[in-house]
Amino acid sequence: MMAFALIALIAGAASALMFASIISGALIALVLFYLAPLPLMVAAIGWGPLCASLGGIAAAIGLGALFGLPYCIAFAVTVALPAWWLGHLVLLGRQVGSAAPATGTAPSAEPDVEWYPVGRILLWIAGFATLTTMAALLTLGTDAETITGTLRRGLTRLLRATDPQTSGEASQFVDALVRIAPAAATIAATMTLTLNLWLSAKVTATSGRLRRPWPDLKTTELPQMTLVVLCISLAFCFTGGLLGIVAQIATAALMMSYALAGFAVLHTLTLALNGRTFWLGSTYAAVVVFGWPVVAMVILGLADALFGLRERFLRSRQPPPLPTP
Repeated sequence: MMAFALIALIAGAASALMFASIISGALIALVLFYLAPLPLMVAAIGWGPLCASLGGIAAAIGLGALFGLPYCIAFAVTVALPAWWLGHLVLLGRQVGSAAPATGTAPSAEPDVEWYPVGRILLWIAGFATLTTMAALLTLGTDAETITGTLRRGLTRLLRATDPQTSGEASQFVDALVRIAPAAATIAATMTLTLNLWLSAKVTATSGRLRRPWPDLKTTELPQMTLVVLCISLAFCFTGGLLGIVAQIATAALMMSYALAGFAVLHTLTLALNGRTFWLGSTYAAVVVFGWPVVAMVILGLADALFGLRERFLRSRQPPPLPTP
């Protein structure tokens, strides 16, 4: 029990230090800030969600005592809560067979375990990204005009600090940044949460503490109702006001979920391709360096959801049935 509590405290302290490092203003602190959920996720997957919850509570209380209540709430909402819940979902499974042998028969095989689908975990990541981005924007104001005005003033001051010669002609550039800032923040939150969860699972798998088999990520797919929710969210993007901002954030998060599903589709469709590693590596490099090629992954993920590209591809690779006599 003492070792369990010590692991929880170490994970919480590491996560809190990484979260608070943003105060220094150093560039490396930004990387540490985005990786803040990683220690708690490792604790959640390797030692159970209770370990992550204890570490998260201790870290939030410590940050609140040192820096004030806003830091405590921000850490709890953006770091501790996603780490605890996503770690819980990774370990969530149910038996789909019976281990009890029938009377007078040989013992049956061990029951199979159906683990929580990766596609549903992606939806939870999108939900947390939407929640954290919206919570951050609500600290700027409670209505759309106040939020956009605060963003505009902040970006203008930032531009003038970097370039004192900035003139009024930069207002159009600032307005464009204000429009895309919520979606960009949501995309960053979605990708960092996904990266943290993948890294934490890899760490626990390498250490031998991962209690579920490594999933076949090529089979990742989102629930069918996700497409309906995406269409509704897109429709609300044109309403304007605070509802429009929320819809834009939710749309960006769902689009990134389909982009991640698109990578799974790409891994499937390139199975028979010569030089598969080169093409996959080139695609990942293009997305990381340029950013905009991720749109192709979104389209690929949506196309698979609509037309079942992977299912058709795998069916075409199956050998023909044997002729009947």
